[in-house]
Amino acid sequence: MPPETPSSDIDAEILGAPALGAPAPPRLFVLASFIAASAMRVSRLPEPGQSLAASAYTFEAGGKGLNLAVAARRLGAAVDGIMAVGSDPLAALAEPALHRAGLPGGMLRRFEAQTGAGIGFTQDDGENCLAVFLGANRLLDGAAIRARAAAITAADLVLAQFEISDAAIAEAFRLAREAGRRTLLNPSPFRPIPPAILRDTAILVVNAGEARLLAAEAGIPEAGTPETGIPEAGNSETGNRETGNRETCDGEAALAAGLRARGPDLVVITRGAGGATAYPAGSAPHHQAAFPVAAVDTLGAGDAFAAGLAVALAEGRSLPEAMRWGAACGALVAMQLGVFDALPGRAAVAAFLDAGTPSALF
Repeated sequence: MPPETPSSDIDAEILGAPALGAPAPPRLFVLASFIAASAMRVSRLPEPGQSLAASAYTFEAGGKGLNLAVAARRLGAAVDGIMAVGSDPLAALAEPALHRAGLPGGMLRRFEAQTGAGIGFTQDDGENCLAVFLGANRLLDGAAIRARAAAITAADLVLAQFEISDAAIAEAFRLAREAGRRTLLNPSPFRPIPPAILRDTAILVVNAGEARLLAAEAGIPEAGTPETGIPEAGNSETGNRETGNRETCDGEAALAAGLRARGPDLVVITRGAGGATAYPAGSAPHHQAAFPVAAVDTLGAGDAFAAGLAVALAEGRSLPEAMRWGAACGALVAMQLGVFDALPGRAAVAAFLDAGTPSALF
């Protein structure tokens, strides 16, 4: 588990210190990934065959799984996990990043392979595109997961994303559910979800585009039709953004019910600037509007949302409150260039929420 007393190298202002008599923080286990992340700011995204001059450049430790772990730790959770790197110079970025975030160095697994790497482009309005080479992240397998079984079964919530192998996720989720622990899956970058993984997923967090693909894979009525009402690809930011269109809400509810029938008891569909909607089993859906911020860089905002939601739920907060925490975390990340340093601490999220809350649509 993370050290109780941060060293001088850790950003203590971000991590903060627990108050005397405060309840024990929730324990999260993150199936992490590591990506040496390059990002460039451009006036517009390049077209095929085109070279553009960038106005800003960042290079940092990243990866969806690392973002989840760092964000959860900064929000006050006790975080453990597992993360793979290779044997090349890029691997040297990982351990200092864990240390700075107050995460245990024991999370690291080293392989004779290339370390994951990625590059993203963000244009002036915050729209982005990226490409990722997963490298060593794909080499985590069931055996590596079983070696961490004690930590997995001791966690209150086990989180996974799709920058690692199906085998690793399936084994971790099996161990967690057999021990009565909850699991959260953010299947991004998207690929079909094996039925065994979906069956062992308690909380599924997907964006609108991923929801459409899942609907097709699962044989649920095609997204973007009157049956589901999910916005077509390329318009995922606008669904439910201002009107809370009832047809869209009803269609999404049907899709979410179809997904819940295959395992999860909570499905959350996110739409960036269009907010996010939670579809819990046995309860009415809850829509959380996005916070109106000037987006600088939306890379990592979805990871921050998932981490905020996860920590709040693990603390026993209500679903509406957890959705607010997730939305605030995502908004704070989108306001800055880069991800690692932008992932907010607990005090920053609380202050942001105190400044005002967008009204729920339904």
